[in-house]
Amino acid sequence: MKPRITLITIGVEDLERALRFYRDGLGLKTEGIVGAQFEHGAVAFFDLQAGLKLAIWPRKSIAHDAGVPLGSPSPTDFTIGHNVSSKAEVDAVMEQARKAGAAIVKSAHDTFWGGYAGYFQDPDQHLWEVAWNPQWVVPE
Repeated sequence: MKPRITLITIGVEDLERALRFYRDGLGLKTEGIVGAQFEHGAVAFFDLQAGLKLAIWPRKSIAHDAGVPLGSPSPTDFTIGHNVSSKAEVDAVMEQARKAGAAIVKSAHDTFWGGYAGYFQDPDQHLWEVAWNPQWVVPE
């Protein structure tokens, strides 16, 4: 398998609410909800960086499509990392997320590994880590 991830899909309870959070609150670009004419088809896509998209899709639709039972969500199943180029940018993104309705679960702080990071949860409790790592160069 070649390491080529092009789409990260997260399950949401309320597609409209999630759309407002990511589009209006965090400012991610999207064409809005598409596929609503199909049963279990309504989804929204957001461009992240070259070759990578984020999709929000109802959890029930994911379970139906995958043929697995709908289970209970857990915020610790995975995290989404958003790396930025400075401590100030970590603080700015955390504040933007808070204003958009995110729950700040761990305020930005100096980390044990020499960086600066904090965590927020989106309206469906997905954990996002916003981090500055002095060892990584973040392309603009």
